[in-house]
This record gives sequence, structure tokens and C-alpha cells, in this order.
Amino acid sequence: MGKNRDLIQVLGLVLIGMFIPFFGSISLSYGLSDITKIAYTFGYFLVFFGLELGVVFLYFSISGRIAKKRMKKLKK
Repeated sequence: MGKNRDLIQVLGLVLIGMFIPFFGSISLSYGLSDITKIAYTFGYFLVFFGLELGVVFLYFSISGRIAKKRMKKLKK
């Protein structure tokens, strides 16, 4: 369980680290006068990023299970 908690903490830091340059570039493009447009843009970005992370997590968990099954076969 600790491994998953560490992974969540690292991903949280990555999201915070990505927000700062993203907010800066969007504010330069749109200006600070339209904060709602910036918020919606970042929200869509988070949705797509979350979907991508979900696919990567599924890939690694499925490939890990397959590797464990193969290792059990080889040990016998």
C-alpha cells in the first residue's frame, strides 16, 4: 500500500509542477483578464492528462500481472 501512496504523492507533485508553467503560458496568451477561460483550459488539460495516466497505469498493472504469471511458470 505504501508504494501506491508514494506514487500518488509523486503524481501530485508533477501536477503542481506542471500547473505553474501552464498557468504562465496561458496567462501570457489570453491575459489575466479572463480567468474563467484559463480555468476551463486547465481543467480540460487535467482531464486528458488523467485519462493518459489511467491508460499508463492499466498498462503497467496488466503487464506486471502477466510477468508474475510467467515467472511462476518458470519457477516450476
